[in-house]
Amino acid sequence: MTVAVVVLAVFMTNLDLWIVNVALPAMGAGFAQGGHAPSLGALSWVLNAYAIALSALLVVAGRAADRIGQRQVFLAGVVVFTVASVACALAPNLPVLVIARIVQAVGAAAQLPSSLSLMLAVVPPARRTGATRGWAAVGGLAAAAGPVLGGLLVEIDWRWVFVVNLPIGIGTLIAGARVLPRPTAREAGPLPDLVGAVLITASVATLTGALVQAPDWGWTSARTLGLLAVAAVTGAWFTRRCLRHPTPLLELQLLRLPRFGIANTGMFVFSVAFAIMLLSNVLWCQDVWHWSALRTGLAMVPGPALVPIVTLLSARAARRLGHGPFIIIGGLLFAAGMAWRVGSVSVTPDYVRDLLPSMLLGGTGVGFALGTLIAAGVTSLPGHRSATGSALVNSGRQIASSVGVAVLVTLIGKQIDAGSIGAFRAGWAISACLSVACALTGVVLLRPGRQPSVPAPSPEVATESVSA
Repeated sequence: MTVAVVVLAVFMTNLDLWIVNVALPAMGAGFAQGGHAPSLGALSWVLNAYAIALSALLVVAGRAADRIGQRQVFLAGVVVFTVASVACALAPNLPVLVIARIVQAVGAAAQLPSSLSLMLAVVPPARRTGATRGWAAVGGLAAAAGPVLGGLLVEIDWRWVFVVNLPIGIGTLIAGARVLPRPTAREAGPLPDLVGAVLITASVATLTGALVQAPDWGWTSARTLGLLAVAAVTGAWFTRRCLRHPTPLLELQLLRLPRFGIANTGMFVFSVAFAIMLLSNVLWCQDVWHWSALRTGLAMVPGPALVPIVTLLSARAARRLGHGPFIIIGGLLFAAGMAWRVGSVSVTPDYVRDLLPSMLLGGTGVGFALGTLIAAGVTSLPGHRSATGSALVNSGRQIASSVGVAVLVTLIGKQIDAGSIGAFRAGWAISACLSVACALTGVVLLRPGRQPSVPAPSPEVATESVSA
């Protein structure tokens, strides 16, 4: 029963990514005032605020779970996420929705690091590897179900994409309070650098804001340059604190380990490419082809449905042949999917010739590359650094998603119509180039290499953080 509770909660938080993307155009229409809908740049904060807050809080929440108790933090996270979902559904305007999304991210951050630990506490040691894979596969299940479910809910009203979390959250809370184990909280030393969490949030938020607003403000305007300056200063300050603080938010020095650093570079550029692909396909189908949210969701199913299948079928071969070949194949296939759209896209809807081949190529590429990149990074670390490395990988993925959304919004500008085809092509071309860069990291990882030793962490530095 504990496994079911954990899986349900992880499914809920993973599902959010897909259904909110599909619902984004409907949100803009819902908040239209006087015939004027919010700009795409303003709407993008529904996605970016969540991702930025989650990236900053994963490590803090993981450490809090170690100190307070994983059960307590997990259940608190379910409550916060569920209540925030209701607030999202009731939001009277876009600013309130963005604030509620930030609170949602707080709840997700509390759930994700503690969920795997709670599940492993009740699984026999011999079954823990399989249980971990099953836990991770929940993300693939959410990806397959999310587009269709999001489309169905938007057909009722976009607010239902958040209402659906209410019964899931209540069921998880009631069952969790009865069956979740009570592992002993272990003293984990001081919390990670909270100033660092503020700095990384400020840096990513101001960089994203500059990219999103630059088409309106101008690239050389005082406001754009001011935001870029704040992003640079806070980013440099964050990096300095991470390298010098006794309990840094993220142990950036791990990036100096060659294979870990290369794998993380591949993960970052691939995550930017993926974010561009996901949002661009939703916007293209709904705002250029004028498809409904449900039709858009159905059109997107083939790609994410392939991801868990390809991941499962390639896992054994990856262990035998190494990570490099599968990162190369995955990156090149995803790039081919984006290149296909650049060459075949038309404002006249043609799903079989245009979007479907791209989704099939892209989904297969994600199946080969994504899990392999994570494995290549974490398994290249000493055992006592695996949880810390996982925190770094997953925080980077959230930041990359924000950057990808911001890049696409910058290219498209204010209005999406048939004349936006050049901007979309540019976005897909950038996504393809980033995927090729990811494949090149796989080439580097073909070479065997020895990692320099990393000193075991003191109790004050130990951390736990795992994210789906």
